[in-house]
Amino acid sequence: MTGTAQLESRCELIPGAPSTGEQRVTDATGRAPEEHPRDAHPAGVCAAARIRAAHHGRATTLPVLHSDGPFHLRRLRPCGARARVTVIGAMSAPLGGDRLVLDVAAGARAELAMTTAASTIALRGPTTDPATYDVRLSVGEQASLHWLPQPVINTCGSTLHQTYDVELAPTSRLLLREEQVLGRTAEPPGHLTTRLTVRRDAQLILEQHTSYGGPAPAWDGPAILGQHRATGQLLVVEPDMDPTHEPLFIGDNPAEGCAVVAPLAKGEAMLATAVASTPAHLRRLLDAAFTHIVSART
Repeated sequence: MTGTAQLESRCELIPGAPSTGEQRVTDATGRAPEEHPRDAHPAGVCAAARIRAAHHGRATTLPVLHSDGPFHLRRLRPCGARARVTVIGAMSAPLGGDRLVLDVAAGARAELAMTTAASTIALRGPTTDPATYDVRLSVGEQASLHWLPQPVINTCGSTLHQTYDVELAPTSRLLLREEQVLGRTAEPPGHLTTRLTVRRDAQLILEQHTSYGGPAPAWDGPAILGQHRATGQLLVVEPDMDPTHEPLFIGDNPAEGCAVVAPLAKGEAMLATAVASTPAHLRRLLDAAFTHIVSART
């Protein structure tokens, strides 16, 4: 990662490249491909998409690129040795009762960057049952994964439970950004819960749970979001990062939003957490946090 690293890249689809492909093999971490999630509501959708990245010679290849349900996976033009994939929504999702899984594994020495073509919009759907959206990320030895999706928009009447389960090797690198927008313009949000769990070398380095909207107590109070309706975080994990940096506060106008960048207590990692009045300002805060983290390494 360098100071010129870009958090956003222009989507360039490879002409004629197949969008899906599957090999019935285990990935570089030894895990078998995930089966469809169970226990969906009869009106909901069960879908499990899989991406496997492997290092071959000078480049990273994608031996498994399996689309499913609302997840339509497309290869983008690689950036140097780094393979790039975007997730395109093939249908409205997540809706109430859906059970969605996106499973991504970068094998040893592989370099993979992932994004989404548009924001993920959580809607109520035909049932009031919650939707679940599980993202599973695995990064092997000396491998690198950038997970930079567009925001999740939690609309009025929806209930979404989103989880991130991240497994890192001791020498792997991770850049992860997640953003949530609570409600569309002039509407109250639905209920959104998120859980982020990160393990490095099988040791827990971060576990964070948040709950917004609906029955969550005091989520819009001054100790949590206040008047802000956009929130997100940026996590950087690198084996050569100095974890002794002092926390940094970012934000000249608290009414528009602010961010805090701090090292994690365990592991060579830094976490930026931000709240903002608009998604655009949230992105600017997280970009500023990324710039600070990069400069702290040099």
